[in-house]
Amino acid sequence: MNTTYDAIVIGGGHNGLVAACYLAQAGKRVLVLERYHTVGGAAITEEIHPGFRVSVASYSCSLLRPEIIEDLRLPNYGFAVYAKSPSYFMPFPDGRHLFLFADNREQSKAQIARFSQRDAEQYAEWEHFWDRVCDVIEPTLMQPPIPLSALTERFEQAGLADDFRRVMLLSTTDLLNEFFESEEVKAAMAPQSLIGTAAGLSTPGTPYVWLYHAIGRAIGHRGVWGYVRGGMGAITQALAAAAQDLGVELRTAASVAELLVEQQTAKGVVLENGETLRANAVLSNADPRHTFLNLCPTSALPADFRAQIASGYRSTGPVYKLNLALHELPRYTSAPTDVAPEVVSRATVDIAPSVAYMERAWDDYKYGQPSREPFIEIYTQSPTDPTMAPEGKHILSCFCQYAPYEPVGRSWDDGLREEFADRVLAKVAEYAPNISDAVIARQMLSPVDLEQRFGLTGGHIFHGEITPDQSFNLRPLAGFADYRTPLQGLYLCGSGAHPGGGVTGIPGHNAARVVIDALDVQ
Repeated sequence: MNTTYDAIVIGGGHNGLVAACYLAQAGKRVLVLERYHTVGGAAITEEIHPGFRVSVASYSCSLLRPEIIEDLRLPNYGFAVYAKSPSYFMPFPDGRHLFLFADNREQSKAQIARFSQRDAEQYAEWEHFWDRVCDVIEPTLMQPPIPLSALTERFEQAGLADDFRRVMLLSTTDLLNEFFESEEVKAAMAPQSLIGTAAGLSTPGTPYVWLYHAIGRAIGHRGVWGYVRGGMGAITQALAAAAQDLGVELRTAASVAELLVEQQTAKGVVLENGETLRANAVLSNADPRHTFLNLCPTSALPADFRAQIASGYRSTGPVYKLNLALHELPRYTSAPTDVAPEVVSRATVDIAPSVAYMERAWDDYKYGQPSREPFIEIYTQSPTDPTMAPEGKHILSCFCQYAPYEPVGRSWDDGLREEFADRVLAKVAEYAPNISDAVIARQMLSPVDLEQRFGLTGGHIFHGEITPDQSFNLRPLAGFADYRTPLQGLYLCGSGAHPGGGVTGIPGHNAARVVIDALDVQ
């Protein structure tokens, strides 16, 4: 006897699991299909060398919504998150450095004052600006997207029209110039607007990317980033355990070949092994390009919609990830001599010494070349989580930009993957010379590898750009931003839907609510 599920979820990443949990809470019979041997998607912890475990792709936590953590009782399933302190450490080529502390504004001001007293005073206004903007944006997240016109009205009604201009229309370079004078302070504030984004600091709309990364509350206070004990895979393992307790059926090594479409309605899926599974609703946690151009039969979608997704939806990513097993931690020559390497490495370390440096890195990418001097964001969880590496040893992740998906005149398989890793390590060694001899093993993930390993089309970690032109009622396309698609019975529940990427769980939550309402009226 053939089984018909209320809902099938394609993809067992965090959003797919969140959607499955909420559907099951509503009494629906749910099946999650994951092509890999374990659930998790890009939020996964794996061993890269005996005894060395890393968060392979996503690497830090802030954005997972507290409502989801509470609703699904994730701490009961082993989820535990803690803040990084210090928050940031930025070394400079001249031997100076800057620490920032998310939990102590006065300490941060004192650090900034070493570069500019004026900027130290401006730092409070910088923080207030982001608080004001987050206060407007945050209430819009846990629901289908409002139109950008309605968002504009919200800012105007709050007397914050100028803040709307700043966050949605300016470039990060222009925004920083409105607040700060020190080039070093500008450099310290800038990187959050570049993460995962094929854009430079001079690109209009990049302050919205900064905002997106500032709005998380997973650790209790807005904008504080930290680590999940056991790595990012602990999030998805907790979600999987919660889902199973709710009655969700999880199947791994189950790759979907195509949607089953009957009478212009999604009725289930066909697996690569030929098995057909039926459902009243199908939720795709895959990115929009893969969902609509690969999983949907060509005849199932309007030709103009397919064309818009193919040519108008920007989803080619700039990220290269380098994960390392180390004999010892980096010893940054600009770090204070009275601060232990373990303390420095608790922080996010950004190799991005100036706005001009980051813009040059973007310039290379614009012309199809991997950055000669890349922006590097370094995370080291092992000093605060001994489960990640053998005693006395460490793991380290370099999140790097910019790496083109299709480098001009090269291929990531012709030795470029290794060359870029060498380039990254050489740049880190300029600030921490001991890193050259500290590496035991390395895992290299180019944009092509991110696509093949995690199903991220174009290697884009957010399933597509999260700049204003692809956000709110424009994500993924105007007219199709409410998690529904042109194909009846098919819904988007992944990062290609509102509000976008990162480990938020919001698209999964919101899509599940839409599907529950649709199933209840059938």
